[in-house]
Amino acid sequence: MSPRPQRRRATRRLTAGAAVLAAAVGITAAAPAGAESASAAAHSRHSGHNGHGHGHGQDHGGDHGGGHGGDHSSRTVDVQLLSFNDLHGNLEPPQGSSGTVEELQSDGSRKKVEAGGVEYLANALRTARKGHPYSVTAAAGDMVGASPLLSGLFHDEPTIEAMNKLGLDVTSVGNHEFDEGRAELTRLQKGGCHPTDGCYEKGKRFKGADFPYLAANVTDEKTGRPILKPYTVWKHKGVKIGFIGVTLEGTPDVVSANGVKGLKFHDEAETIDKYAKELDRQGVKSIVALIHEGGMPASTAYNYDCDSPGPGSGISGPIAEIAKKVTPKVDALVTGHTHQAYACTIPDPSGMPRTVTSAASFGKLYTDTTLTYDRRTKDIVRTSVKSPSARNHVVNRTQPKAADMTALIQRWNKLAAPVANKPVGYITADIPGRGSATPETPLGDLISDAQLEATKAAGKGGAQLALMNPGGVRSDLAYKASGSEGDGVVTYGEAFTVQPFTNMTNVVDLTGAQVLTALQQQVSGANAASPKILQVSRGLTYTLDLTKAGADRVVKDSVRLDGAPLDPAKTYRVAMNEFLAGGGDGFTVLKEGKNKYVGPSDLDALTAYLTAHSSAAAPLAPPNADRITVVK
Repeated sequence: MSPRPQRRRATRRLTAGAAVLAAAVGITAAAPAGAESASAAAHSRHSGHNGHGHGHGQDHGGDHGGGHGGDHSSRTVDVQLLSFNDLHGNLEPPQGSSGTVEELQSDGSRKKVEAGGVEYLANALRTARKGHPYSVTAAAGDMVGASPLLSGLFHDEPTIEAMNKLGLDVTSVGNHEFDEGRAELTRLQKGGCHPTDGCYEKGKRFKGADFPYLAANVTDEKTGRPILKPYTVWKHKGVKIGFIGVTLEGTPDVVSANGVKGLKFHDEAETIDKYAKELDRQGVKSIVALIHEGGMPASTAYNYDCDSPGPGSGISGPIAEIAKKVTPKVDALVTGHTHQAYACTIPDPSGMPRTVTSAASFGKLYTDTTLTYDRRTKDIVRTSVKSPSARNHVVNRTQPKAADMTALIQRWNKLAAPVANKPVGYITADIPGRGSATPETPLGDLISDAQLEATKAAGKGGAQLALMNPGGVRSDLAYKASGSEGDGVVTYGEAFTVQPFTNMTNVVDLTGAQVLTALQQQVSGANAASPKILQVSRGLTYTLDLTKAGADRVVKDSVRLDGAPLDPAKTYRVAMNEFLAGGGDGFTVLKEGKNKYVGPSDLDALTAYLTAHSSAAAPLAPPNADRITVVK
C-alpha cells in the first residue's frame, strides 16, 4: 500500500483457482510500551549467512577506499548500512509500473527506469559491499506477504531463502508479516515445513530465516512480552551497532483479525525509546531503528532533494512525527510501509540532524548510509554539521544477474509452473491498478465487476453492487508477456500477483445509509489524512469533491445505483472481500452488514471473469474508470 493489506488463506494457497489522491488532498497512536525485556535473547544474532561475509566477526580484508576503513589505530571507522524495505516477495522483476522508478534528470525532466528483481538486487548489494570491511544489511519489514505467485504459492519460503543468500542481517516485522498469523511468522523465523501443505521439495526441510525478525512493539496480550526479539546487536571487529525493530502501531487496522489475534501493538516512538535505554545501559551507544511506518515525499522521483529548502521539508506523514519524537540515542531511522523513496534529514528532539530513509518497494532501490563510528565513545558521530549521509540507488536491470538467485528462481518456478502458466484471460492493453494515476483505477473497476458477477445470482448471494479496497489491488495487468505466454495473455500467475490474498468474497445486507457512510469513510475518520478510495462495480456512480473537507467530499445527492438515487432506508446486497467485511482499512460501518453469504475467493472471481469475458479472438479492453466523478 501505500500498502493496505489483507490476509491470505493458508488452507487455500495451492487450490485457489493511492498515493496520488493523498497528494491531491494533502497529507496532514498510544498504548504503553509494556513489553518486558528480552535482552538475553536479543544481544547477538547467529552467524552463517551462506558465506556473504560482511560482519559477524568475519574478516573481509581489503581497504576501505580512502575512508577510515578497518584501521584499528583510527579513532573513527565508517560503517556501511545498506537497507531496503517492502520487498513483498518480488523475486522476479515486477511488471508494469510496479517495476519502474522515476529518476529526476539534470534538466528537471523525469525518466522512468526499469528496476527490481532479486537477481539484480543481490548483485547490486554485493557490488556495493566491495571495499567496505564494515558493512551491515538491514530491512524495514514487509519482506513477505502480498507476494507474487512464485513466492506466495509456497508461503513465502522462496523469499526467506533468497534473503538468506542475499546477506540480510536483520529486519523489522511489517504488517504483512502477520497476514497468516503469529504461528506462520514464527515458522518463517525458526523453520519447519508448512503445517497444512507440508514440505515442497522431497528431502528438503525449510530452514527458516538466518536473520532475526525484530518485533519490539508487538507483544503477547497475556504475557506482555515481545513475540520475537525486540532488538539485536551487530558486532564486527570491536564495532557494535544495536538495531531495534517495530511495525506500525496501527497494524490491527490493516490486517485481518485472525492475523493479529492475541497480540498487542504499541506506540512506535515509546517502544524504541524503551529499548534504546536498555541498549545504552549495556554499553551499546550506536543504534538504528527499523520502523515499518513511513511518509509521503514531496516528489515521486527517488533522487529528489528531500532536504530542500530545509532539513526534512520534503517529507510529511506519520514517520515525520515519529522521527521528531524518537530519542536522540537513536542515530538513524530506516523506514517503509508507504512504498515511497526518500533520504531525508530530520532533526531529533535535541536538534541534531538524523537520517530518515526509505527505498520505495519491491527491491527497486536500496539505500546506502554511512555511519561514522567513534571507537572511543562507541557512538555514531552526529553534530550540527555532520550526520550520517544516505543516498538511494536504483537496482537497474542492466547489471549482471546473481547466478545463485537465478538458480533459486528457476527451481521454484519449476514447481510453480503447472499452476502459474495457465492462461486465464486476454487483454488489449495494460490495465492499470497500482500504477494508475487516478483514485479510481481500471483494474479496480474490473475486480469489482468480477466480484459482483460472481455473487449476483439469487442463489449465490444476490449482490447488487460490489466494493473493493484499493490496497488489495497489488499490481497492474500488463499487456507485455512476462514469459513465453505471448503479449496480451493473462496467466494465473499474473492474476495471482494482482489478488494474492485469496480472500473470500462476502455478500451482506447494508442500508443505503450505511453504503453512504462507507463512501464517506473513504475520506474521513481513520482515512481523513490519507484517503482510501473504494473501487466500485458497474452501475454505482457518485461525485467526489476534493475542494471540500472530510465526509463532505462525497456529494450525497450524487450517489446512484443503476441510475436511481441511493435510498437511505432501502436494504442493498453488497459484495466485498472478507477483509473489508471485517471493517478493514477504517471502513468500520461494513462490519454492521447482516445476512452474510460467503462466495468464491476474490482470485477465483477475477480469473472466472477474465475467462468468461475474453478470448484470444476477442480480448478484454481496460474499463474506462469513469464511475467516480472527481472535482478538484
